Amino acid sequence: MSGLFLPIRAFEAAAARTLLGVPVEAPPSSVRRTWSERRRTAAWFTLHLGIGGLVSGMTLAVVPFAVWLAVLPPAGDHLGLVDHGIRGGWATMWGPPAGVAVLVCLLFLAVGAGALLARLAPAFLGPSAADRLALARRAAHRMAVRNRLARELHDSVGHALSVVTVQAAAAGRVLDRNPAAARAALEAIETSARDALDELDHVIGVLREGAGRASPEPSLGDLPALLDAAVTGDRPVVRRFGDLSGVPPVISREAYRVVQEALTNAIRHGTGPIEVDAGVRDRVLEMRVRNEARTSHRRSPTGSRRRGRSGGGTGHGLDGIRERVTLLGGRVEAGINGETWLVEVRVPLPGADAARLPEARA
Repeated sequence: MSGLFLPIRAFEAAAARTLLGVPVEAPPSSVRRTWSERRRTAAWFTLHLGIGGLVSGMTLAVVPFAVWLAVLPPAGDHLGLVDHGIRGGWATMWGPPAGVAVLVCLLFLAVGAGALLARLAPAFLGPSAADRLALARRAAHRMAVRNRLARELHDSVGHALSVVTVQAAAAGRVLDRNPAAARAALEAIETSARDALDELDHVIGVLREGAGRASPEPSLGDLPALLDAAVTGDRPVVRRFGDLSGVPPVISREAYRVVQEALTNAIRHGTGPIEVDAGVRDRVLEMRVRNEARTSHRRSPTGSRRRGRSGGGTGHGLDGIRERVTLLGGRVEAGINGETWLVEVRVPLPGADAARLPEARA
């Protein structure tokens, strides 16, 4: 009854680990006690008490019996344990070997009982199938969170480094003839670097399980600041935004990361003005980032389009864009189309018919 109602599982598991030296896994703390776990704990409690009582009783009985056998030759049965008594002498020389054999049997019994309990302890006290499923789900959730944070860190820091590189080059070109433009580029570098450090601090804090501050994640409302930091004198950013206030927060955060990574690829693999369009039409969020492709990336006069996956040196991070968009139920076109570097995304909002989602077009 103790195992059924009292919370003794943790104590029994600790005792098994300490006394038997077996690795008994602790159940997840968030899992409530089930009747299956109670029955297994009660069965273990009964089993180890029964085996322990048997071994203890055998020890109390066998050890004195072995001593009696050992003293038969010199002393005989002076205690009268046998009805007719046993005289000492050579006729009872079998007594000491029999006593040793009895003690050896008792030792093997104790060792076997310990081995049996050590073998059964994990089955009775370890996590059940439901507990292991809960542990697997928790581990999968932690892995998903860490993977998401890794993607966000790649997007934010990679974008910041791209912006810093472009702005530093622009500042160097105009430093002598246009100090004001150089100063603006340096301010953009400072802003991008500070934002990247803040993002890095936030992600490291989360990875340390709450050691850092919980800063809000950027969303589509933060796009103007993102684009302002990417503007240089020879690479303006042309933006055309519709009403984005109705985009749900989850989609808005992921969409921001998509535009951030697309902008990073446009800076790295394109040249000239960058066009950024974002708006909602027929309950579908449509986003497009494009600019002129660098000459080294153009494949042919007619061009070709890569779907979602980058290759051939035409941009890293497109796999991350495709993964985000796919999880949101949308579609993405990315790569080089003729002389244009293009990332175009369509994501259905709640209430939209995803089956009728129009294909992204150049």
